[in-house]
Amino acid sequence: MRRFRFWPAVVAVCLGGWMAWGPAFADAAPGLVARSAPVLTERGFPYKDLNRNGRLDPYEDRRLPPAMRAQDLVRRMTLEEKAGQMLHATPASTATGDGWTADSLSSLLADRHAGAMISRLSGGAQAQADAANQAQEIAEQTRLGIPVMLSSDPRNHFQYVPGASVENKAFSQWPETTGLAAIGDPRLVRRFGDIARQEYAAIGLRMTLSPQADLSTEPRWPRINGTFGEDPDLASRLVEAYVAGFQNGERGLNRGGVVAVVKHWVGYGAAVDGFDGHNHYGQDLTFPAGRFQDHVRAFRGAFAANVAGVMPTYSVPPEGLILFGRPLERVGAGFSKQLLTDLLRGRYGFDGLILSDWAITQDCDANCRNGWPAGQTPGFAGFGTPWGMEQATVQQRFVKAIDAGIDQFGGTSDDPAPIVQAVRAGQLSERRIDQSVVRILEQKFALGLFENPYVDEAAAGRIAGNARFVAEGKAAQQASLVLLENKPVAVRGIGRGRPMLPLNPLLRRVWLHGVDAATIRARGFTVVDDPGQADFALVRAAAPYEILHPNYTFGSRQHEGRLDFRDGDPDYEAIKRASAVVPTVVTVYLDRPAVLTDVSSRATALIGNFGITDDALLDVLQGKARPRGRLPFELPSSMAAVLAQASDAPYDSRAPLYPFGYGLRYGGYAVSSR
Repeated sequence: MRRFRFWPAVVAVCLGGWMAWGPAFADAAPGLVARSAPVLTERGFPYKDLNRNGRLDPYEDRRLPPAMRAQDLVRRMTLEEKAGQMLHATPASTATGDGWTADSLSSLLADRHAGAMISRLSGGAQAQADAANQAQEIAEQTRLGIPVMLSSDPRNHFQYVPGASVENKAFSQWPETTGLAAIGDPRLVRRFGDIARQEYAAIGLRMTLSPQADLSTEPRWPRINGTFGEDPDLASRLVEAYVAGFQNGERGLNRGGVVAVVKHWVGYGAAVDGFDGHNHYGQDLTFPAGRFQDHVRAFRGAFAANVAGVMPTYSVPPEGLILFGRPLERVGAGFSKQLLTDLLRGRYGFDGLILSDWAITQDCDANCRNGWPAGQTPGFAGFGTPWGMEQATVQQRFVKAIDAGIDQFGGTSDDPAPIVQAVRAGQLSERRIDQSVVRILEQKFALGLFENPYVDEAAAGRIAGNARFVAEGKAAQQASLVLLENKPVAVRGIGRGRPMLPLNPLLRRVWLHGVDAATIRARGFTVVDDPGQADFALVRAAAPYEILHPNYTFGSRQHEGRLDFRDGDPDYEAIKRASAVVPTVVTVYLDRPAVLTDVSSRATALIGNFGITDDALLDVLQGKARPRGRLPFELPSSMAAVLAQASDAPYDSRAPLYPFGYGLRYGGYAVSSR
């Protein structure tokens, strides 16, 4: 594979505007790093001559404010270059998955002028930092030397779903966002954001496609694990802290920050039957309880923290939903001028970047609409999400979205031609394009990318996933645990009458399901094959789910359908087998609000988790750490209650088994409100 490398020339720093080459010039001008563009001085002021014209232009002058620099640069750009900045592209990965192919980078950055790229790389930190630097080297060689913005879906958690999150191999590992909500401490959420910010920046990522301010009001919805639960005020507070952590403060972008893109504007969690808007069959929202404004309210914390970006939802509002006295148009939010220009920019005064969710301008072919044929693995060929605009052309979708307020398009065909053609056909004004491009460039200037878009590859491995960050993530995993049951237990005369947890030190023989035996043995326990020979059993289970749409690209990857445990489910069979003969500790991964009625009656101790390693879990079971989470959503008592509740209303199911905010503490007392 061809590599883009540049050997630094000998640096000669002279007065009078003589040229100095290479990254070593950063010593003479702190924070200024070039790998191919000449570094010049004007009256003793060093700058990167990005357009190589031998003079200091306003956009190259770091003493000027970002807005002024962005406006100057836009005036120098061709229409094709402007349209390219409006693309948030997806580069092709190498075979190892820890880098991008040189041909892909060259095509996107040099030929199509892409303004941003999403990273789905999951290799080591140093390899990812190297990939980021290669991309920036190519961007620096272009006519105007505009750096590329590198983004990522969340990558500090447990659940991995392509297109929604990135597998974590290099960063500290924290509970799902719902786990942060279970802790409920804005200071901790801000600390998480600050740590993740440092890890992102270390490998060259300067935008996070998070947080989710969506409310998890429909318990069957598969995106719940990325939310802060179902209470709009709790979500708003924690979203505000999250944004402040990533953006390095509440005053907007600065050179130490990472752009936060809050999503998905607005109402995404109120999905019909819980089906997700990535899917053609899941595009519709419903608001039977009239709680649309609750879903809007959850975003207010992001605006209070001066969030830099907003991503609209795919989903289509129901017929008859009224906004500003008029029914909302039945199109995805990325095409809705009412939601983006009137509500987001008008009512809430948002003037940052509006980034579309992925593939809204692409066609949804027959496989995308109807499911792939039996025997074929659903893929991304022919996949698109143009909901409400299915019959329009690609160019018409671009025009509709830009007119609605979109500034940049995620996961399009990576081709700026439809935007260029629309302007030349008089369907869009170039002035409107300039507005979006100024917003895009202003963020890059604010982050300091024009001065130094590069990262220290050796330092990346020392920062990302360092021992202190890992320890803080582990502590958060433990604190997020929600203790739901902790019944008294007596086992062969040991510990009569005391709660099951923390474990009595005399309980040493354990039967396991879903837990790594080596981790348990390392703690001095004896693992047995027959629960009847154990002092206690430890069972890890997942919230039940179904794959109801296995022939759809995202339906095949997402948890849908029922939430209750039933006979024949492997986890439930393990719980029944163990609890029939021995006290049983059960922990359930709550990526959705499971119905635990049958489990609760069988478990001696019951814990809800939002992602935790076996080692961290053992600390809590042994009393070395304590659970302090409270439910960020209610746990329904039955599927009948789930079906009867309103998809848009928080904590409204009839007689929930465990209410919103519930959580026991070691010592036996319960907390059930916030």
